[in-house]
Amino acid sequence: MAVDPSAADVLVGDLSAGVPSAGVPSAGDPSAARPRVLVVDDELQILRALRVVLREAGFEVLSAQSAPEALDLAAVKAPRAAIVDLVLPGGDGVEVTRSLRDWSEMPILVLSAVGEEEQKVRALEAGADDYITKPFGTRELVARLRAALRRSERAGEDPTIAADGLEIDLAAHAVRRDGERVHLTPIEFELVRVLAQNRGRLMTHRALLAEVWGPGYVDDVQALRTHIARLRAKIEPPGVPPRYVLTDPGVGYRFAG
Repeated sequence: MAVDPSAADVLVGDLSAGVPSAGVPSAGDPSAARPRVLVVDDELQILRALRVVLREAGFEVLSAQSAPEALDLAAVKAPRAAIVDLVLPGGDGVEVTRSLRDWSEMPILVLSAVGEEEQKVRALEAGADDYITKPFGTRELVARLRAALRRSERAGEDPTIAADGLEIDLAAHAVRRDGERVHLTPIEFELVRVLAQNRGRLMTHRALLAEVWGPGYVDDVQALRTHIARLRAKIEPPGVPPRYVLTDPGVGYRFAG
């Protein structure tokens, strides 16, 4: 695929600064397990740069340049996470995402070029956890990858989710802000529950509508926006930008993570 030359510039530029490896084993510790990440991109320059960046950050890297190669590697090597470009030979990133999601809950981040909005939404609906638009900074990529891995490790843990003064008790269906009970409608609670349980992960409009209202309502985006506005009015601190429920314009929402 043709990539804005600045994408490679961003990748190469970040290499000189290095990426801190806090939170994962260092390259000098051969006894420690390095999280294995599958990286799929048909641009060899970007693939090489990402291999260096991720290894510096403490990851083991599997690399592939096509959809079939990616799926074969994933089946044999069992990565902990995947970073997948949307446009690939022998298929596309959406197909790779869907195939991986058929048998794995691994975090999947998709890479997209500017203008591939519909493809990004398709990938997220196929099961991707997040997307990053080229050109991007490698520090952001590593941070999002680590956040996705943390989310996957937290899955199914504490039935109470706490975030910067907001507490969501999933078992009691109760929400408190700064210790005070916030009275939500059932729909509003379901929205904040789904978003909080996917904390940091981008949820598309269709995914939220299907999860909260059912598959017959996936096109009712205006109703979703109305309920999100009402939810924010109840849980967000007044007079400042949203702290908890963040908007990805044209795509969906995410709970701050």
